[in-house]
Amino acid sequence: MMRFAKADGLGNDFILVERTGCPPDAAPWARRLCDRHEGIGGDGVLVYFVEGGRVHMRLINADGSDAEISGNGVRCLAAWAASRGLVPLRHVVQTVPGPRPVAVEHVGGTRYRVSTDLGPAILGSRDIPVRLDPPRDRVIDHPLQAAGETVHITATSLGNPHCAVFMDAPPDDARLVRLGPVLESHAFFPQKTNVQFVSVPSRGEIRVRFWERGVGYTRASGTGSASAAVAAVIKGLADRKLRVVCDGGVLAVDWPEGGHVHQVGEVEMLFEGDWLAEGPR
Repeated sequence: MMRFAKADGLGNDFILVERTGCPPDAAPWARRLCDRHEGIGGDGVLVYFVEGGRVHMRLINADGSDAEISGNGVRCLAAWAASRGLVPLRHVVQTVPGPRPVAVEHVGGTRYRVSTDLGPAILGSRDIPVRLDPPRDRVIDHPLQAAGETVHITATSLGNPHCAVFMDAPPDDARLVRLGPVLESHAFFPQKTNVQFVSVPSRGEIRVRFWERGVGYTRASGTGSASAAVAAVIKGLADRKLRVVCDGGVLAVDWPEGGHVHQVGEVEMLFEGDWLAEGPR
């Protein structure tokens, strides 16, 4: 029997499991847990432990692949750990790219608002990474062939790779599903990529739809929202303090000149339970 919790950040949902519950062969286990018909259902599994006042996070995507970080995942895990008294309201979530300081605020019921320091925006082509020779300091409006059309991507990273495609209006589901997986696995991205489809109604707001690496369509993305905001800023389309409107809700992103990317958004603790199944089928 394995104890778990379920949480979501604007519809981007995760299964939280303490490290002792994670088997050595984690990929098939995570795929089964995330299955929305024969499992608990989720975009990923957050495997965690608490040590030295920090919450250590491993993210396993719904397809069983490991990922470096999730902004919504960081917020979900931060709120869960603080709500259970494992850490104070202000603490640090340790991720693969490094420590991410957080501040948790209870806003009522099972809902929490979490502020996160997502670290510096990574803009150099070698560090994102993308395949460019010679390398560039920034990758803005680079043309790629995808699903029979030419799209222009702006690539960034917040410890995980992202590319933003700017459009006049949000794509419909058919176009998102057609372009998303092709861009995710495009040879231009040696570690694959998360994809954001971005429209800019004003300098203080962007609208984003997401296709996530290892997950597919999701209603929101923390690092995706922040990366889309960074991309809009470096393209000169938006101010450094933004509302990011996702299918699942709104995140606030602030990227001060020369500073780290900060994000604020709500999460909800959904339920807890015991996983009784023996393992993957």
